Amino acid sequence: MTSPAGTTSRGRGAHKRRALGSRALFLGPGLFYVTAFMAIPIALIVSYAFLTRGRFGGVRLPLTLESFTRALDPVYLQVLGNSLLIATTTTVLALLIGYPVAYAIARMPSRWRTIALVLVVLPFWSNFLIRTYAWIVLLNSEGPLNKALLATGLRDEPIGLLYNRGAVIVGLLYAYLPLMILPLYASLERMDWSLLEAATNLGASRIRAFFDVTFPLSLPGAMIGAIFVFVPSLGNFIVPELLGGGKTVMVGNLIRDQFLKARDWPFGAVLALTMVTFLILLFALQAAVSRRINGPRAHA
Repeated sequence: MTSPAGTTSRGRGAHKRRALGSRALFLGPGLFYVTAFMAIPIALIVSYAFLTRGRFGGVRLPLTLESFTRALDPVYLQVLGNSLLIATTTTVLALLIGYPVAYAIARMPSRWRTIALVLVVLPFWSNFLIRTYAWIVLLNSEGPLNKALLATGLRDEPIGLLYNRGAVIVGLLYAYLPLMILPLYASLERMDWSLLEAATNLGASRIRAFFDVTFPLSLPGAMIGAIFVFVPSLGNFIVPELLGGGKTVMVGNLIRDQFLKARDWPFGAVLALTMVTFLILLFALQAAVSRRINGPRAHA
C-alpha cells in the first residue's frame, strides 16, 4: 500500500520533470542558436588568436602572442583610433537626430505612431548595398547636390563630397539611424508623462523638466541605441570601401583583409576579439546605467 508521503513525493517529481521539459522545449532553440552561432565562433576566434599563421593561410602550432603584440603597432592603433572617432561621431549624430524624432513619435496620437514607425524602418526594406550606392549618386561631383549648388550660384565648381571621412559618416548615419530611434521610442513610450507635468507644476521650466525627468528616464533606451549604432559602425567595411573610396580604413576593413586577402587568421582573430571586447564593455556600461536608474524605483 502506497503511503500519502510517497504519493506526494512522486507527484512533486513528476511536476519537476514536466517543468524541466517545458523549459527545455522553450529554451532549447534559443540556447542552440546562441551556442552554434555565438559561443562556438567566439571560442574559435579566441583559439585562432593564440595560434601561428600558416604558410598558405589557416592556422598552426605553436601557440604564440605575436598577433597580440603586432596589434599594438602604431599603424594599427591609428586605424583603431580612426575607427573609434568615426563610430563615436556617427553615434553622437544619431542621438542628436534620433532623440527629437523618437520624442515626437512618442507624443503623437496612437493612430499616427504606427505610420511614423513604418516610415522609420522603411529604409530596411531595401538592400543595404543599393542604399549605399544611392549615396554615391547623390554625393559625386555630377550628383544632384553639387548640381543644385552650381545652379544656385553658391559654388563655382563641384565640392568633393565623396570619398572622404564625411561621406563615410553620412553613410553610416543613414544606415543605422533607425537603430537609435526605435530603442529611444520604446523607452519614451513607456514613460509616465504625468511626472513631466508634475515637474512643470512645481515650477520647473520645460528645459529643466526635460533634463531632470525625461532624459534620465530615457537614458537606458539611449544607451541601447548607442550600442546598436556604435558597434556596427565600428565594424562596418562596406560603407568605408564604397563611400570612402578605400581612403578611409576602419577596423572592419582590416579584419576582412586579414581573413580574405592577407590570410593572416590569427591577427584577424585578435582584431575581431577587440571588437567583441568593446561590445562586452558597452553592454556592461548599459547594464550599470540601467541598474542605477531602475534601482531606486525597484526598492520603492
